[in-house]
Amino acid sequence: MDLELKGRTAVVTGASAGIGRGIALALAAEGVRLAVTARRRERLESLAKETGAKLVIIEQDFMQEGAPQRIAEAALKGLGAVDILINNAGGSRAFKLDSSEAQWEEAMTLNFTRQRQLAHALLGQMMERKWGRIVNITGKSEPEGINGAFAAKAAMHAWAKGLSIEVGKHGITVNCIPPGRIMSEQIERNYTPEFRKWQAEHEIPVREYGQPADIANLVCFLASPRARYITGAVIPVDGGLRRYQF
Repeated sequence: MDLELKGRTAVVTGASAGIGRGIALALAAEGVRLAVTARRRERLESLAKETGAKLVIIEQDFMQEGAPQRIAEAALKGLGAVDILINNAGGSRAFKLDSSEAQWEEAMTLNFTRQRQLAHALLGQMMERKWGRIVNITGKSEPEGINGAFAAKAAMHAWAKGLSIEVGKHGITVNCIPPGRIMSEQIERNYTPEFRKWQAEHEIPVREYGQPADIANLVCFLASPRARYITGAVIPVDGGLRRYQF
């Protein structure tokens, strides 16, 4: 299927590794012109070499005040316009009952506030051109204890649904993808090979951890004109790991 993405423009956050890198590679293969952002410039330069395309590289710590506006300005300067936003940056860690306000603020800023701010920084020019795609790589919002990222992801899902209602008339769609166990440096750091094997065999119906390309394939579709009638959706890519009730 021709996704009709060639010549479109996109911003991908957290593009230096894992899911973000996989998404950037897939979009570039579809002919999308990219602005990529992360903290590690050398990783972004390596990504550019791998794509064989000229990327707009934006070295930026997403947590810094004003980061979304700087990213938006740099992307618009380098690309001329932004059709597609892939909100991929984020992180998770378990909290305790006595976790501080600073920890909660950090979790909400990294996993919700900055994504919202970046989307709103780019929405105006999407609305002017009557076309846009926002795809948020989120996570499960079902709690397994106290975790600031869980609360932030739930906020992302609610915000994205509300935003989709407001901007649909402008030809803009807004969707979320909560990944399951997708192989990355973080997964390798946090889970032993023995645990990964056990979980794949006992908890994941397709019997394996996913790859960044499994997320990227759906991203490319949702970012394309082909997905014009899909908006406000939360679509898990997890091999059946989560037992959602639909």
